[in-house]
Amino acid sequence: MMFFNGPNNEPVLCRAFPTYLDGAALLWFSKVSAGSISSFEDLARSFIDYFAASRIYVHGSDYLGTIKQGQHESLKDYMTRFTDATMEIQDLDPAVHLHVLKAGLRPSKFWETIAITKPKTLEEFRERVAGQMEIEELREAQKLDKQPHRRDEKRTFRSPGSKDTKKPSKLTPKYNTYTRFNTKRENIIKEILNARIIKPPARAGNYQDQRFVDRTKHCAFHQKFGHITDDCIVAKDLLERLARQGLLDKYVESRKGRRENSDREENKQAMADNNKKEQTTPDRPRGVISHISGGFASGGETSSARKRSYRTMLAIEGTIQPKKDKDPDVTISFNQADFRSASPNLDDPVVISIQVGELLVRKTLLDPGSSADVLFYSTFIKMKLSEKLIQPSSGELIGFSGERVPIMGHIWLKTTMGEIPMSKSIDIQYLIVDCYSPYNIIIGRPALNIFRAVVSTLHLCVKFPV
Repeated sequence: MMFFNGPNNEPVLCRAFPTYLDGAALLWFSKVSAGSISSFEDLARSFIDYFAASRIYVHGSDYLGTIKQGQHESLKDYMTRFTDATMEIQDLDPAVHLHVLKAGLRPSKFWETIAITKPKTLEEFRERVAGQMEIEELREAQKLDKQPHRRDEKRTFRSPGSKDTKKPSKLTPKYNTYTRFNTKRENIIKEILNARIIKPPARAGNYQDQRFVDRTKHCAFHQKFGHITDDCIVAKDLLERLARQGLLDKYVESRKGRRENSDREENKQAMADNNKKEQTTPDRPRGVISHISGGFASGGETSSARKRSYRTMLAIEGTIQPKKDKDPDVTISFNQADFRSASPNLDDPVVISIQVGELLVRKTLLDPGSSADVLFYSTFIKMKLSEKLIQPSSGELIGFSGERVPIMGHIWLKTTMGEIPMSKSIDIQYLIVDCYSPYNIIIGRPALNIFRAVVSTLHLCVKFPV
């Protein structure tokens, strides 16, 4: 879209490109030295040079010479396999295409016909191939019709003393009971293959010769004809193993009912425990565990200020009603329509886009557990703000793992959350720290309380009164 709208999109391209990076690519971008990129072409070249070893190998036209029709391979399968290979080759010469395609045919009557008629174009060759495919399909249909009669004749005229020299091995199920899924096994197999939870089988197993199989039945797991996915014992055992490992919970039909029943039991138990606690005197706590993350919400920059704030919290005896402001009381609730994820139980963080000043900042984490609103120095540089706007501030931010990050200073920036007309703009005091982060800004309790925002990590949604 950016290339289509006009040529003067270099700044937009350079700014948009990193927003789609992840993993090693994002780590590479964070280490690019400042001022080393002057155009999107420089950024693209630097990216390609760094990840040259990870480039996907693309075959050339010489590779087509290695594709030959198998001894028992149908013309349709050969053409499909050859076409898939040509899709990877750019600017393939039609003359080379036709020559290699004819050279890969196995010796047969159709091969002799092609040698005599000598089609000069791909269209002419494909017309003859289409006619030959129809002939092969008719022959396959006749073989399928005759196959049951041949088996009956063998059963009828077999001598009493004869023995079967070759019996097809029949697979037996590994489990006595199987999980009931809320989706067809074929759809589950396709999804987990696309998600690379499992690898496709290298071999099809001991199944009937593919020349005499029923083409109306196809297995999504083995990628072959002859049986359907729901009747495939290998696929059935594989899905059962994954289900027992807990990897297919969203497809399990009874898992939701079990969870609801367990929740009911836990609620009953909790109510019973609460009734017991009301009748008995609670035990005294063995100790107190406190955690201070740092920042303005922790009580101040000095230790004495934090101690005063802590003593004030301990001295609170009752609830102080907040002063009534102009905004009316608003009840904030979440319902089924607020879900933003197809899988609400994956514990994803709530990440939104906000407007800071005149810029739209993506990858903004809403963290009610943070006692500070954090603006990372790398984001500050991208915003092209003046260093003079940074006001001095000492102290450190402390994470849950104990690491300490020094605070470079703080800055007041106008922050807008939501979209017009359902938006609100407030001046927020951000702490600036210089460390690596997958996010650009972290909105903590101070800003969330100012916005009067309520975050639902279950719904991946945030609501606030406007």
